[in-house]
Amino acid sequence: MSSPLAALPVITPAIPELFMGVGALVLVLFGAIFGQKSYAFVRWLVMLVIAVTLILVYLSPSARVEAFHGAFVHDGFARFMKIAMLWGSLITLYIADSYLKDTKRQAFEFPLLILIATLGMMLMISANDLIALYLGLELSSLSLYVIASFDRDNVKSTEAGLKYFVLGALSSGMLLYGASLIYGMTGAVSFAGIAKALSSGVSMGAIFGLVFILAGLSFKISAVPFHMWTPDVYEGAPTPVTAFFAAGPKIAAVALLVRVIEQAFPGIETQWQQVIVFIAIASMGLGAFAAIGQKNIKRLLAYSSIGHVGYVLVGLAAGTIEGVAGVATYLAIYLVTSFGAFACILAMNRNGHYLEDINELAGLSRTNPALAFAFAMLMFSLAGVPPLAGFFAKWYVFAAAVNAHLYPLAIIGVVTSVVGAYYYLRIVKIIYFDEPCEAFTPAPVAIRLVASAAAILVLAFVIAPAPLVNAASLAAKSLF
Repeated sequence: MSSPLAALPVITPAIPELFMGVGALVLVLFGAIFGQKSYAFVRWLVMLVIAVTLILVYLSPSARVEAFHGAFVHDGFARFMKIAMLWGSLITLYIADSYLKDTKRQAFEFPLLILIATLGMMLMISANDLIALYLGLELSSLSLYVIASFDRDNVKSTEAGLKYFVLGALSSGMLLYGASLIYGMTGAVSFAGIAKALSSGVSMGAIFGLVFILAGLSFKISAVPFHMWTPDVYEGAPTPVTAFFAAGPKIAAVALLVRVIEQAFPGIETQWQQVIVFIAIASMGLGAFAAIGQKNIKRLLAYSSIGHVGYVLVGLAAGTIEGVAGVATYLAIYLVTSFGAFACILAMNRNGHYLEDINELAGLSRTNPALAFAFAMLMFSLAGVPPLAGFFAKWYVFAAAVNAHLYPLAIIGVVTSVVGAYYYLRIVKIIYFDEPCEAFTPAPVAIRLVASAAAILVLAFVIAPAPLVNAASLAAKSLF
């Protein structure tokens, strides 16, 4: 006679998520009881919860284990992506405090929303069926809609939140429609079940379903032609929130896209590869040209992020272990570089006023040489100038595309990189060669530390690339 416990779902692989979920519920109650005066305490407790979750994920085995009857999966790929994404959430909370204090937005809800969004992103990364995919996506998205408009008295911030919400709801509807088509054509919601059903033949309905799912996920990573929300949201949202958007949700959404393609649709590579190649080329092209005329540095980095998503998709289009390893490496390097860049933007503060005009950086090398150097290194890395980390990030995805015989895609990627380098080098020119503006107010320690650490890491990657590259390679192998 079997034990009644045998019927219970296995939950061990999901212990980090369960810990974070319980922590979020307790802290919501704590904040509701003690009100806004609890902000500082809640912020530190949220950071502690995320740090403990990070340790739990790091200590977890990289072997593939499923939980909740196959709806949740933990493997080396999930482990790698969760570690990167959790670091993003921690850094966001670390650098946001001074900004929230200056703008009088120190509300306990802010760290809690970051925590709940992070929980949703962890569920996205480990989703192993269409239902878990949607639940994780919406848990994350609902929190992101709110923090995008967190500065309620700022018209741009409320507009950003509204645009993100309306377009996000549209993309969710497209994704759900695609999921329902896939279920109708295959009779399965699990990725393994879908792959098995499609191995015996692909119907037109299944292809339509795949396209709608890819469209919904493309919105989440701000890939063309579903990028329209990105510039306005990046500009309107509070700068720490924009930094969070640029890294954390993108890592989770790309990880989910990779898992869906490689595990639910591995047998129809020809169909999804065409879509990914088109989106990659369109994103690289728009990111390279649309940012050239921007004067607001947050809008410029919004178009830059669209271009970088295109480069990430170059690796995914290859459909190989090498390509997925390139994607993982690229995302980790982009996480460091983007947080460093936004820390530098947060340092553009003059007497309590946060500035976003690129021309305000004029002559920064003479008023603040350390910040100028960090800013320049990060811009060079985003441009892909050797021997900085950004160059190697692009090298890995382009090499994967060449080895998969996607020569035109790799060539277009190189050309758009050269075009995109213009607006990064323009910022460096303004910093080092223009007549100086009034000096910025000295930045808080947290801002300086993150900017300096990011600049050092993009410089030092060439000395010791092996730890990250090997980890990314092992993560990719666990998917295949």
